[in-house]
Amino acid sequence: MFSINSMIELSRTQDEEVGDGTTSVIVLAGEMLHVAEAFIEKNYHPTVICRAYNKALEDALAVLDKIAVDIDVKDRTAMLGLVKSCIGTKFTSQFGDLIADLAIDATAIVGVDLGQGLREVDIKKYIKVEKVPGGQLEDSRVLKGVMFNKDVIAPGKMRRKIVDPRIILLDCPLEYKKGENQTNAELVKEEDWGVLLKMEEEYIENICAQIIKFKPDLVITEKGLSDLACHYLSKAGISAIRRLRKTDNNRIAKACGAVIVNRPDELQESDVGTGAGLFEVKKIGDEFFAFIVDCKDPKACTVLLRGASKDLLNEVERNLQDAMSVARNIIKNPKLVPGGGATELTVSATLKQKSSSVEGIEKWPYEAAAIAFEAIPRTLAQNCGVNVIRTMTALQGKHANGENAWTGIDGNTGEITDMKERKIWDVYNVKSQTFKTAIEASCMLLRIDDIVSGIKKKQAPGTGPSKPQIETEADADNEQMIPE
Repeated sequence: MFSINSMIELSRTQDEEVGDGTTSVIVLAGEMLHVAEAFIEKNYHPTVICRAYNKALEDALAVLDKIAVDIDVKDRTAMLGLVKSCIGTKFTSQFGDLIADLAIDATAIVGVDLGQGLREVDIKKYIKVEKVPGGQLEDSRVLKGVMFNKDVIAPGKMRRKIVDPRIILLDCPLEYKKGENQTNAELVKEEDWGVLLKMEEEYIENICAQIIKFKPDLVITEKGLSDLACHYLSKAGISAIRRLRKTDNNRIAKACGAVIVNRPDELQESDVGTGAGLFEVKKIGDEFFAFIVDCKDPKACTVLLRGASKDLLNEVERNLQDAMSVARNIIKNPKLVPGGGATELTVSATLKQKSSSVEGIEKWPYEAAAIAFEAIPRTLAQNCGVNVIRTMTALQGKHANGENAWTGIDGNTGEITDMKERKIWDVYNVKSQTFKTAIEASCMLLRIDDIVSGIKKKQAPGTGPSKPQIETEADADNEQMIPE
């Protein structure tokens, strides 16, 4: 059980790190453990196997560096081809370039230069996917800004369309704080009640005055907003939206250049967002959506997905997430390696050649690791339904002399072809992460001495509890941990 959980964890890590190659990690790690079994049975020490595996990993990454080709991130057609090749086998591939286009546009918007040639693309935080059932899938688009499922507070009184809005974002309630249980107010005369109410009103009027003096067109707060505050704001011609999610508020801040303010009395001119070109509330289906779009230099965006049903939209969203991960990986590290199992075959062939120069007992596990890399192309061949043994032999022959690094399997037809011609690529980041995760994880599992089993020994019926035996170290080795 332990190892199964660890393997599942691998897949999850891979998904969070690079968003692709989740299956490859499991296949590769499984194969690495499988080939290690023979050595464990021959009483090789796990440390020896792990040393060999780590050496193999270093050499494999060196091979990756050697065969990787650089790509220009600004070349739109190349990027399109790449993203398409990565989602080519998924459901949305039947819609042509649609999803790839959306993914590239969205990631290009949220990419931030960190300097020194580094780029950060935070998909989770700054790209929101809004799924709205209805319409055609072709109506999906990337907004140069954000949208969220809210309407202004008083639709009759407040404007629903503002060009070049000045936006103030707040993280504080615009209503009178309710007294907690320790509040004591003693009212002697009837007029005292009026005084209390007046204090509340003045407090809210005061807050609103501090906001109004910056002449915003739109005020958005994450907390509540009382009727009275609503009255003051609408009188000043300001539209207001309340109880917005924190994540949405962050995205709006990134899109229009506003700063989220915690106390109205700390507002400054620099906190007002002026980057948006249009604020508009539209009705889509039965619900109202607020759009803050046409932003000058948005660092956050929303992808609006339309489609016939919720299930369809969920599937499209999953494919889009994959496509965006691919685009993000290319932007972060613009290098490519051949897909279709070609990379693994090249790595495998190179490691086999190198294994002869490995000294000592580590030579055999090193060679086994080299063979284990073939699990990926083998699985691909199985998935295509071709003769696995023939295909693998042919591929190994082509890779043996290390010349045809680009020969692999076409995942749709099972043919052995040149990956460059078919434009079947993998992203360097994904491949290197896959190798690292798989080998490090198999080393970890190999190093665990004995998995402590919580299963009681079966007793022969009627024998009753036996005298407890003290186990020696020697017993622990030959004991079967999990009953068959």
